Amino acid sequence: MPQPSWHPESLAARLPFLHRRARLAAAVRAFFTARGYLEVETPYAVTAPGEEVHLAPFATERIAPDGTRERLFLHTSPEFAMKKLLVGGAGPIFQLARVWRNGEGSDLHAPEFTMLEWYRPGAGMDALIAETHDLLRAVLPPVVECLGVRTTIGTIERLTVAEAFARHVSADVLATAGDAPALAAQAGVALRPGEDWEDLFFRLLLERIEPRLGRDRPTFLTHWPAAQAALARRDPADPRVAERFELFVCGIELANAFVELTDADEQRARFETDRQRRAALYGDVGWPMDEAFLGALAHGLPSCAGIALGFDRLAMIASGAARIGQVSWLP
Repeated sequence: MPQPSWHPESLAARLPFLHRRARLAAAVRAFFTARGYLEVETPYAVTAPGEEVHLAPFATERIAPDGTRERLFLHTSPEFAMKKLLVGGAGPIFQLARVWRNGEGSDLHAPEFTMLEWYRPGAGMDALIAETHDLLRAVLPPVVECLGVRTTIGTIERLTVAEAFARHVSADVLATAGDAPALAAQAGVALRPGEDWEDLFFRLLLERIEPRLGRDRPTFLTHWPAAQAALARRDPADPRVAERFELFVCGIELANAFVELTDADEQRARFETDRQRRAALYGDVGWPMDEAFLGALAHGLPSCAGIALGFDRLAMIASGAARIGQVSWLP
């Protein structure tokens, strides 16, 4: 039988990675503090854990002193809570938050992990990309190697989703949006039973595009089709796409970022669409719409950009770990 994670020999094998993780956390905090960010802490147990269609939360329950019970969930992201703080006037903020996503587990996934999330009022996509690159250069060595991929941090690649599909799939992803047979024909693949356009989009992304990203240098994959960016603002120059990017380093998807949607009515409509899709795929959602979050948006979320970065994956890249469990104190 494998040794338990607390066993002295097991912990000793992880300690070099864990020491690197601790130094990385200190460097991240120093980076944001020097830039005028405020570190915040928001509740982990919430009435509405998020609206991403394919994320499954952990359920729990709060018992009040009078014995009344309230169903709660461990959040899948601190995003809604942090945006409420932005509405309240907190200014630029960051958080190293524990988050939970049920049903996940692999060398790069854990059901409980740490998310580095930050928001800057007034920032756009270019500013957030520049700041994210500055963070990588501040907390990582000039060259990193993880999972057999060696990446130089000093320069970056910027690539739109449309450019990536044209280059690696030979398909016009925007012209075929919503038309699964058309996208399949251009990509030269057969549709699988029950596969819709979104399913095919992600299959091609995972199989043909992501393996080519973030290898020699970090890649920022930008301007996602609007339907794949439920919390991002549409690009004023092309409403077919939203101001979203993902970051890849050492071939690993590391972060997801938005220029944030501030229109409460449009956000409500997108949430309703997502809830209907989730109900069709997985059954009753199990939690109410987050009216407090929508109320905060209606009060006035300032123009801002925000990003969620997988801190455990960053620790893997910093230390050269092969599995997320190696950078976890008690995996």
